[in-house]
Amino acid sequence: MRDTENMEAEMEYDDGEEPSFSDPEDFVDDISDQELLGDVLRDKPQEADGIDSVIVVDNVPQVGPDRLEKLKNVIHKIFSKFGKITNEFYPDADGKTKGYIFLEYSAPSHAHEAVKNADGYKLDKQHTFRVNLFTDFDKYMSICDEWEAPEKQPFKDFGNLRHWLEDPDCRDQYSVIYDSGERTGIFANDVKEPIEVEERARWTETYVRWSPKGTYLATFHQRGIALWGGEKFKQIQRFSHQGVQLIDFSPCERYVVTFSPLMDTKDDPQAIIIWDVLTGQKKRGFHCESSAHWPIFKWSPDGKFFARMTQDTLSIYETPSMGLLDKKSLKINGIKDFSWSPGDNIIAFWVPEDKDIPARVTLMQLPSRNEIRVRNLFNVVDCKLHWQKNGDYLCVKVDRTPKGTQGVVTNFEIFRMREKQVPVDVVEMKEGIIAFAWEPNGSKFAVLHGESPRINASFYHVKNNGKIDLIKMFDKQQANSIFWSPQGQFLVLAGLRSMNGALAFVDTSDCTMMNIAEHYMASDVEWDPTGRYVVTSVSWWSHKVDNAFWLWTFQGRLLQKNNKERFCQLLWRPRPPSLLTQEQIKLIKKDLKKYSKIFEQKDRLSQSKASKELVDKRRGMMEEYRKYRERAMDMYNEQRPLRLELRGGVDTDELDSNVDDWEEETIEFFINEEIIPIGDL
Repeated sequence: MRDTENMEAEMEYDDGEEPSFSDPEDFVDDISDQELLGDVLRDKPQEADGIDSVIVVDNVPQVGPDRLEKLKNVIHKIFSKFGKITNEFYPDADGKTKGYIFLEYSAPSHAHEAVKNADGYKLDKQHTFRVNLFTDFDKYMSICDEWEAPEKQPFKDFGNLRHWLEDPDCRDQYSVIYDSGERTGIFANDVKEPIEVEERARWTETYVRWSPKGTYLATFHQRGIALWGGEKFKQIQRFSHQGVQLIDFSPCERYVVTFSPLMDTKDDPQAIIIWDVLTGQKKRGFHCESSAHWPIFKWSPDGKFFARMTQDTLSIYETPSMGLLDKKSLKINGIKDFSWSPGDNIIAFWVPEDKDIPARVTLMQLPSRNEIRVRNLFNVVDCKLHWQKNGDYLCVKVDRTPKGTQGVVTNFEIFRMREKQVPVDVVEMKEGIIAFAWEPNGSKFAVLHGESPRINASFYHVKNNGKIDLIKMFDKQQANSIFWSPQGQFLVLAGLRSMNGALAFVDTSDCTMMNIAEHYMASDVEWDPTGRYVVTSVSWWSHKVDNAFWLWTFQGRLLQKNNKERFCQLLWRPRPPSLLTQEQIKLIKKDLKKYSKIFEQKDRLSQSKASKELVDKRRGMMEEYRKYRERAMDMYNEQRPLRLELRGGVDTDELDSNVDDWEEETIEFFINEEIIPIGDL
């Protein structure tokens, strides 16, 4: 049809009648030049007077002619990192420099970069640079002397952002994406069946993500990220980042990091953006060459620092300034990987061998940058860093090729972080390692090793006396993944995807196999935050049939089979750390039997055949009777003086109470007489 119209238009034009290109009278052009010619306008020459590439550096050492050349070399080395310097000017008086200098760059963007990164640079104990754009001085001179208070922003009440923690039955929540991503629901976990809390169509375009403490739910959209929370999941914040694909939260939930491959430009880094969650403001943007190892930035446990690794460099930034710690990165030749301790501001990183220099693992304290432990390693092929959840231990999985032998040998180097000088113990394994995982709140770890069909599961205990004992080994396991309960002690050995969903539920306190089960083609295993329940699921994203999620107890007893149409993803809502002290927790454990009776009674009530409506009705009737009885007792007490007056001052209410003063008397009286003839004797 469209081709026919085009042909007709061409025929009309050939006949000599020029088509009209005018807009209708009521046409409104609402497309901006920025949308049409964004890339062209960015390169448009800007009005300038030639000084927008000049910076002023204060607090420069005052030196004479004999030391001037050395000072120039130091300054040039520091500031040439931000761009090409075309002109330098060192004002002097009385044979000495004045303590401030002017530097001109080849482009204004280089000057902006120098101000952003070099301001506050500490040259020595007496000199810390203050760097400003030359064009900013007009702005500083025009600042009004009278301070004006900022306009008050109206308070937005989003309700109780942690309302789900007040559930009387302590039910945890989880998010479910199904219908091939078209629908997203929030459910409260219940033994009988999930209780729907909220459900929306096209809530997200790809997937969802909970914040670390469960306060926010993040959804993905073509134009950016939205955060939801409160009792009705209202929109709390949104961040505009076109084509966003990945997201990461700081542990304190104060910042969120987004990644988009579409927005990056040379002058304005926007591939990675760090946002302030409370205000919605952009804190800083970064370039990104590849997102293959997400997250690019790794956060310290308190959210005060975040770090990034590039070639031969480890850059550590601090919040809220988002600037480099001490204004400079760490030069670490050959750095391969790094990781923060979950419990302390300590970074662990490793460097491979270089000629005669051995590979090494280093533990560095921040912000002091003190190296608290260095471990040299030889004949290293690869290393992996595994922290225990509380930061009590660090396991470095080291793959080696010992001299004179063939094949790879794996050593587990266990760093005891809470002991003086951080001693290291070694566990050697000659079989291939499939999986490794620490017990979250304990000192045990589990290892899957060997090759199918002879895959072994070994459990080790790190003791206080410096020994690591093998507690138990299960042979011939169908497993390729280890999932510890968040509270420790219990775990699931799972054979996901290619192993057809084999499941083994293990109690590591005595290393007993509580149950062996199967969820065919299971792709994911998710523990709830309390460690009472675990979910296995078959995602539509990985397998197109049998999509469902099953709910199990920690002992491996199947409770539910939830077959959601084209089910995609289930994520438990995290819980924030407990506000109870260790002493209070110990006291609760001590009195657990007392609480158990209450819980068992509630469990029996929930499992009874009586419907919830009938139970609620009976409770309502009991409450009405209690209120009626209270009203009757109040009326009875109010009428007491009237009863005394009517009965001549005798308190008849007390007659039944003086039982001890009573005298017992037996009275006999005639009731009836009946004559029965017996017959002739």
